[in-house]
Amino acid sequence: MLSVNLFTLLDLVEDFTWNYIGVPAIILFGVYFSCKSGWLQVLKFPEIAKIFFNFLKVNPEQKKRGIHPLQAFFAAIGGCIGVGNVIAVCTAVQIGGPGAIFWMWITALFGMVVKYSEIYLSVKYRVDNKDKSYDGGPMYYLKKVDSSGILTKLFCLFMCIYGVDVYIFKVVTHSFVSNWGWNKAVVIVGLLILVLVAGKKGIEYIGKISSFLIPLFLVVFIGASLWIFIHDIPGLINAFHLIFTSAFTGHAATGAFAGSTLLLAMSNGMKRACYTGDIGIGYAGIIHAESEEASPAKQATLGIVGIFLDTFVICTLSVLLIIVTGLWNQPIHQEQLVSTALSLHIPYIHYLWPFFVFLLGYSSLIAFFAAGKKSAKFLWPKNGEKGYMLYGLCSFMLFSLYGDENNMLSFMAFIGVCLLIINMYGIFRLRNHVSFNLKEKK
Repeated sequence: MLSVNLFTLLDLVEDFTWNYIGVPAIILFGVYFSCKSGWLQVLKFPEIAKIFFNFLKVNPEQKKRGIHPLQAFFAAIGGCIGVGNVIAVCTAVQIGGPGAIFWMWITALFGMVVKYSEIYLSVKYRVDNKDKSYDGGPMYYLKKVDSSGILTKLFCLFMCIYGVDVYIFKVVTHSFVSNWGWNKAVVIVGLLILVLVAGKKGIEYIGKISSFLIPLFLVVFIGASLWIFIHDIPGLINAFHLIFTSAFTGHAATGAFAGSTLLLAMSNGMKRACYTGDIGIGYAGIIHAESEEASPAKQATLGIVGIFLDTFVICTLSVLLIIVTGLWNQPIHQEQLVSTALSLHIPYIHYLWPFFVFLLGYSSLIAFFAAGKKSAKFLWPKNGEKGYMLYGLCSFMLFSLYGDENNMLSFMAFIGVCLLIINMYGIFRLRNHVSFNLKEKK
């Protein structure tokens, strides 16, 4: 009973903090940086895309200090494009109605320049390390405005916790056990080994893994979604109509769900956009700081590309799938909504679904774990990495065996908003240090 009350309280605190501090901070900062940058994320998106494709021409074999810019990009985006894009986003629609995705778009639009600013500062204030790479992230630029060091240490402590994402680990293991009937202990041990090995090898290795996993998922998921939409053009048109109308009026859901109001649509859409895109959390800055690219501005544009793929592509496709197929307001568990929608048009897809969940979950797990390990090393230079590996081993095993998914999601979301508040303070204090000149060299 005590644990139930504690998690109920945690839900209330997490909900209040996101609704009244986290989301407003992102919107306000997003509006400020959008105006300051001349709406960089919109008006200069073609130039941003050009920078991205120019990075494809950079030879990864020409080793410099740091890693290839796109390896850093894919390692970071592996945390964004994850389980939240096809599972957590469905929760927002179930509770807030189809209009929730509209408010996700709005939040992501402003969140793009917030993430740009985070990555820019992370690259600008990074330092060389002994591994012929760099160390950077919010903990380094926070030192510029936190003379006591308290906020810097708090950020690292919260990132250490956030880096061991027990919720995603639980979802991935449950997917294999429930869909394929694999032995739970074997799945837990196997996934644990894969995460710890990648975490041990570092961000360059994680970037190589994610450079394969993420494009593979994007091609398959986008292709499958378009196949369904092509066969139901009227349903797709109606889905967009439903999204835009319910975004401003709310929607009276049917089936097992009560009506959703405009406030619910806004709240759930904005919260999920922050969650799925990891806007303002800080882990992306830690990873991007290892890039060999000398220009903070050019590397930071990749954060905008990441949010675009995360929210405007994957999250949008997930929501459209469950609306077009009419499943969004049915009493189906969030974990099964997208897979059920796909299975209506693509036979046997539910047998392959655990594989897709693995692609998403594993790329997120190793990205977060790498950021957590670097934070642990910042706090305890001598034994931080070893201690963090042990902490990850124990936490993943314990929570995957005994943890409740909803409670773990609330806990991770609460840690996320704590990180966001600290990080946004640092970005605000250093707002005049952020340049939006894409021609800037260094």
